Amino acid sequence: MSASAAQPMEAPQWKRFLSLENRYIAPMFITLILLVGHLSFGILESYQKTLLAIVASIGTELILSRLFFGKWPNIASAYITGISVGILIRSPAFWPYAVCSIVSITSKYVLRVKGRHIWNPSNFGISVMLFLAPQTVASLSIQWGNYLLPMAVIWVLGSVIIYRLKRFHISGLYVPSFLVFAFFRSWLTGSPWQSEIAPITGPMYQLFIFFMITDPRTTVRSKTGQCITVICVALLEMVLRLNQVVYAPFYALFIVGPSAMLIEMWLDSRRASAAGVTVAA
Repeated sequence: MSASAAQPMEAPQWKRFLSLENRYIAPMFITLILLVGHLSFGILESYQKTLLAIVASIGTELILSRLFFGKWPNIASAYITGISVGILIRSPAFWPYAVCSIVSITSKYVLRVKGRHIWNPSNFGISVMLFLAPQTVASLSIQWGNYLLPMAVIWVLGSVIIYRLKRFHISGLYVPSFLVFAFFRSWLTGSPWQSEIAPITGPMYQLFIFFMITDPRTTVRSKTGQCITVICVALLEMVLRLNQVVYAPFYALFIVGPSAMLIEMWLDSRRASAAGVTVAA
């Protein structure tokens, strides 16, 4: 058999494009989610505001990547951040969409530890805006209602994306954790259990579950660590809800996610030091 015959044939270009290894599959799916939601239920404040968030996100990524690393970046991540901002925040003004995107992307370059950014960009930007400008900015909550069709679209597309990223266990563990803590909240407060579990059936939570807590760049490496982290996010969210914190999931991830990353870095440095001592001995 000749060498050329022994080599595997390359997949056709259209199959490579549709492959789950294509980095642009996730942005395309999220765009499809946006279009389905808006055409069905009018979820966006306006196309212009969402476009502003996307342009601000991509523009900031291009500028900062050139300034910090001297190269042009792949804009897929910035596009996802921009479109997430466009979906998840609500404001009558235009400026929060641009500012939120700029803050989100800037956090990737400024708030770094040992060369890694430790906050999910959109979670950081949205949390900052909700905390600092509550009179102007709110989060997506009931704009989609609890209709099955848009939820089903998010479930299918979100499952495909996180299966590709090997993060399905994170979303799969967060849901039962939320439900357990919801029933516990109901027992503590005496409120109906239906009202405690209702938030997870809304669109904001679907986007949070599939596209925010599963971010590969800002989750710890080990599967065990990822499971512990997501349980801690659900636990802190319960505590915040008991204290009447409106945007509990965003703030819980804002606190727990970076803390888990820092603990992982500390453990890595201890292992490296121990290995160095062993080699020297």
